This record gives sequence, structure tokens and C-alpha cells, in this order.
Amino acid sequence: MDEMEELLEYGRQGYNCGQIMMIQALEMQGKDNPEVVRAMTGFAGGLGWSGDLCGVLTGAVAVLGLYAGKGSAQDHDDVRLMFMIEDLLKWYKQKYGEIYGGIHCNEILGLNSGKIDMDRCPVMIAETLQFIKELLVENGFDLSGGGLDD
Repeated sequence: MDEMEELLEYGRQGYNCGQIMMIQALEMQGKDNPEVVRAMTGFAGGLGWSGDLCGVLTGAVAVLGLYAGKGSAQDHDDVRLMFMIEDLLKWYKQKYGEIYGGIHCNEILGLNSGKIDMDRCPVMIAETLQFIKELLVENGFDLSGGGLDD
């Protein structure tokens, strides 16, 4: 199954954009974490189906946090996280904000806000996932999660 078909299948299974972003990141790390995927549910449809900030974007920020965020009392804040989020937001606004008139779910999907658009959303997920992979590698992160606490 190619990447796009896999993304479509997750959508057909009822996962939202943020969940799909996280599932993909966990798969890159060779992990399965239903609790983390479940925690992403609230980002659906633009923050709780409100049509607000796009779940692809919030999911991407969560994925960056999975790699660079503080996960225990012994961890230190990684300054690269804020710079990566800044780069992501700038890219996302240029890539999608200009096309759709904003980065909110209701701007991107209009009346279909809150539902995965099986044409638009998987493409946005794939392109955004590729961008954050490149961003992570450029900032010295191992996509397999090597060196991270499990």
C-alpha cells in the first residue's frame, strides 16, 4: 500500500487529521501508542470540531513535540522545538493559508469543516509530514526516535 492509500485508509477508519499525523510519526519510530493517538482526538475538525486551527497543523506541532518536547522531570527544554514550530507555521501559512484563505479548518474545508475531505486532507497530511521530517532531520533528530526515552 502506498503512502496516500495508507492515509486514505486511516481516514476511512475514522481517524482525524491530527491522529493520522501522530500515527505516522509513531510508525516512523516503530511504536504503537493508542493513548497518544487517543489524546489527539480533541484536535479534530479544527479543535473540537469548532472549525478553528487545522488538525494537520496542530498534529504536526504535536509530532514535533514528540521528538523535541519535555517528557519527564529529567528532560530539559529543547530550544529547537520553538524554532521548528516557527518554521512549520511560516511554511504552512505560505503553503495552505494563501491557497485557502487561512489555516483554520473552516477556511480550508468550508461547509465540510469537521469532516476529513478525502481529496484535500490526505494530500495536506502527506506534504506536511514530509516537511516536518525534513525539519527534524535538519535539526539533528533521528526519525526512528533513536536516543529518545521509550
